[in-house]
Amino acid sequence: MQLYNLDHLRDLEAESIYIIRETAAQFERPALLFSGGKDSIVMSHMARKAFYPAKIPFPCVHIDTGHNFPETIEYRDMWMKEIGANLIVGHVQDSIDTGRVKEEKGPNASRNALQTVTLLDTIAANKFDACMGGARRDEEKARAKERIFSHRDEFGQWDPKNQRPELWMLLNGKKSVGENFRVFPISNWTEMDVWMYIVAENIPIPSIYFSHQREVIDRDGMMLATSDFIIPGPNEMPRKEIVRYRTVGDMTCTGAVFSTASTLQEVIDEISASRTTERGTRSDDKRSEAAMEDRKKAGYF
Repeated sequence: MQLYNLDHLRDLEAESIYIIRETAAQFERPALLFSGGKDSIVMSHMARKAFYPAKIPFPCVHIDTGHNFPETIEYRDMWMKEIGANLIVGHVQDSIDTGRVKEEKGPNASRNALQTVTLLDTIAANKFDACMGGARRDEEKARAKERIFSHRDEFGQWDPKNQRPELWMLLNGKKSVGENFRVFPISNWTEMDVWMYIVAENIPIPSIYFSHQREVIDRDGMMLATSDFIIPGPNEMPRKEIVRYRTVGDMTCTGAVFSTASTLQEVIDEISASRTTERGTRSDDKRSEAAMEDRKKAGYF
């Protein structure tokens, strides 16, 4: 049984395509941030539709932590070829090697926070003046404060108290030299909208979004995949479980959920009954009450 409303999805799509086209029109060097997750996949799919039959007129940018799920990197390369997009990759390892950031130590070490510096350096090196991201207002409270055209100062930092009003979808991209914007074309979407759109548009997604067997450890109630980047503690015995992922990120901080959902309809059914958000599986958001907002103020997308 179909649970999605096509008119609703087409309204959301039309709004998002309008935002993508406005970004291309108002800025000189825009880019689309691509993580290999469902939100950035949907956004890149709409970018292709927005300019078809011409090619997407801006590059996709992936900030590679070096601790990615192999399935994500495999999908990224396949999808970029499929949509004919130019891919630019910024590597966190390069930031570490050049002394721009210092790698965390200890059992809970993660490179997720280090992405900010790599992102800002990639923006500066390519002179991007607008970067489109797949953030949605239903996934994390700091992201609910964002405008669609979210201004960043010359240091790439975000001031949530100094943002411009957006009335009747009038988007203001005026900026001074050195400043840039984050743009959020799917701000008004929900996680359910994204999944329903994937079904409606028959968009392929990475296999880790579906149920599979994986070796994991239980770290404070979070199922983390075993890898070369995670050192199990004395009470963290690896075991095989049937799991899937609701969100895609760094392997060191992205938890799996127990699930037998192996089709898109089963994923939708599971999410509709869930009482936890997808960001609830991200340990980096739990480091402090304002973890996401602090990262965003420093330049995180």
